[in-house]
Amino acid sequence: MQQALTSPLVDLFLELCALPSPSGRERAVADCVAAYLDDLGLECDEDDAAGRLDGDAGNIYCRIPPTDDGGTPIFLCAHTDTVPPETRIDPIVGEDGIVRNAAGTILGSDNKAAVVVMLGAIRRILDEGREHAGIELLFTPQEEVSLRGADAFDHTRLVATTGFVYDQGAPIGEIVLGSPHARLLDFRFHGRAAHAGMHPEDGRSAIAAASRAIADFRLGRVDGETSANVGVIAGGTARNVVPEWCSFTAEVRSHDERKAVELAREMLESAAFAASLVDCEVESEVRPSFPGYRFRESDAPVRLAASALERAGYTPSYALSGGGADANVFNARGLRCVNLANGMMEIHTPDEHIAVADLEGMLEVTLALVDVARETA
Repeated sequence: MQQALTSPLVDLFLELCALPSPSGRERAVADCVAAYLDDLGLECDEDDAAGRLDGDAGNIYCRIPPTDDGGTPIFLCAHTDTVPPETRIDPIVGEDGIVRNAAGTILGSDNKAAVVVMLGAIRRILDEGREHAGIELLFTPQEEVSLRGADAFDHTRLVATTGFVYDQGAPIGEIVLGSPHARLLDFRFHGRAAHAGMHPEDGRSAIAAASRAIADFRLGRVDGETSANVGVIAGGTARNVVPEWCSFTAEVRSHDERKAVELAREMLESAAFAASLVDCEVESEVRPSFPGYRFRESDAPVRLAASALERAGYTPSYALSGGGADANVFNARGLRCVNLANGMMEIHTPDEHIAVADLEGMLEVTLALVDVARETA
């Protein structure tokens, strides 16, 4: 790995990014996190989520007891998984101070940038003997597949009721006030196989039925609060066989839960109608993906985040996110968890990148969060 700029924080980031960790296969990253905490003299433990989620790593939890009886204890959360890389990961720091993947797939700054910032901040806090009101660290697996790791974590272990995740791909300063409600949809069309050249009239094309359904869906940006997508489709056995089976997966997201439910229902009806047109059958399933939430700018955890950003030299701004994060799980369970942008850009794409300055900047934001929380009743 070539480097133009270096520091312990950057070195750790490059090390973690170079370790592939698609959802369910986070073992190497989890081991690095645990070893780092052990090197700091901190105790951490890993729960049994790996077995329950058919993965190889669980949730890693670490609590640093308060040094000050006042203030607000906080928890910090980051996920150890990434979307699947299409090839190897070769992270490099360019002369412009930007970290990219030279191998042409994702970088993994989502969410390893947050992982290293949390670890680096705790090292600074311990080395400098900084006072704090109590800090808890949580590193979750399988966030990229419907927040499964956080959902499997026993949240009652957390002493703090106010938390922060850094999982928004935007410039530092942006505070996420809301995240959408999401639904997952699975469709499986059943037709009848036949030789496509000799007896096509005997066949019932499951692909044709699925295609008609997808064509009828309202996809993309449906309105200012709502989006929908078909992400994966599979079917057929050979080019000269009328396909008996076709399946596809879809999702719906909306900041208005009623709209999410209604659009999912509309898609089910469209699929049933499309199947009937070509004498096919369709099996469909809808299930919750993650719950949405909404903060006000005046809410205490949002004000705490804004104060910390200002103290670190950033101007707070506010936005709604179209994505989900572990914050969704914690807010649904009665905790107050705010998602902050951390400077990662073009996430989930081969152009994913982050500036070294933003890694260092988020470390300062984290230290400011700890300081402001200690000062805040």
